[in-house]
Amino acid sequence: MENKEGKYKLYNTYDDLVYYVYNIISKYPESEKQSLVVDIKTNLIEGMKLVILIFKSYNYQDRLKYLNLLDANIKMSCFFIRLSYRKKYINKRNYYAWSKKITNLNNLVGEYIKICLKR
Repeated sequence: MENKEGKYKLYNTYDDLVYYVYNIISKYPESEKQSLVVDIKTNLIEGMKLVILIFKSYNYQDRLKYLNLLDANIKMSCFFIRLSYRKKYINKRNYYAWSKKITNLNNLVGEYIKICLKR
């Protein structure tokens, strides 16, 4: 996690997720633009803020705190994916693609948590 490659990997993975989700939610029905779409966007922006805070923290305890918050944020994203799919705002292909991006991100966060816990 200390090297630049690790930083960019987490940042780039999250950035790809944000870009993908923003493209999908632009197609949500107008009735959801002021509710579910706002919640999804807020969650994504909060997650990106946590990614930045993770790498701005020099103390491993603070970093671990932000990683755990990001992990909870990712769990919220899973809720939004399921809700969107159940309400038929996304199709099965979008559901699997979005879920795969979340899984990759979750795996990275899990690796970083393990690293912090070893210190």
